[in-house]
Amino acid sequence: MHLGTFFAALIYFYKDIVKIIKGLFKFKAADFETKQILKFLVISSLISGFWGFVLIKTFAGFEKKLELSAGIITLVVGLLLITTGILQIKAKKKEEKKMVDAGNKDGVLLGLVQSFASLPGLSRSGLTVSVLLLRKFRSEAALKLSFLMSLPIVLGGNIILNLDKFNFSLESFSGLLFSFVFGLLTIKLLLKTARKINFGWFVLFFGIIVIISIFI
Repeated sequence: MHLGTFFAALIYFYKDIVKIIKGLFKFKAADFETKQILKFLVISSLISGFWGFVLIKTFAGFEKKLELSAGIITLVVGLLLITTGILQIKAKKKEEKKMVDAGNKDGVLLGLVQSFASLPGLSRSGLTVSVLLLRKFRSEAALKLSFLMSLPIVLGGNIILNLDKFNFSLESFSGLLFSFVFGLLTIKLLLKTARKINFGWFVLFFGIIVIISIFI
């Protein structure tokens, strides 16, 4: 399932990823935006990988207790988003951050947030997009950064480390195929929605989705 969504994000953001990889090998020649995004991704991935591993080892065996705590955390995040959305709708239009505005502090914060997704019951995409929105990033920028953040952590944490557990079968192939297709459709739908809906309304809408996810 993770492999399917990984390929969906990889294909959808192919041009962005190629540009970032080129920037990795030719950092000095890269443009400012590419450098900023690259630094953000490196910092967030290193922190996520380290703290995610620590959390998994520390809380192994406490799945049931953690699921209850995860529900409370998700509810709080959802309420914060709804509050932020309402305030943004009522307030005068303010400058919203773009992808190029993702700094080192954002990389550290989002790396920590993403690491908590290694615990049962917490959604990686839900947490990262929520925090980026609360940090006043544009809806589309928040979604793109969250999806790009997922690639190195999913590749390393869910694919490479679990490669020995991979068992090819018709069921696993079907799961991969459907997660790939629905992953592409979801990315397209969310980004399309983010472009059309006002920032405040999108934050409000996303907050409601986050709260609904607790009961699914």
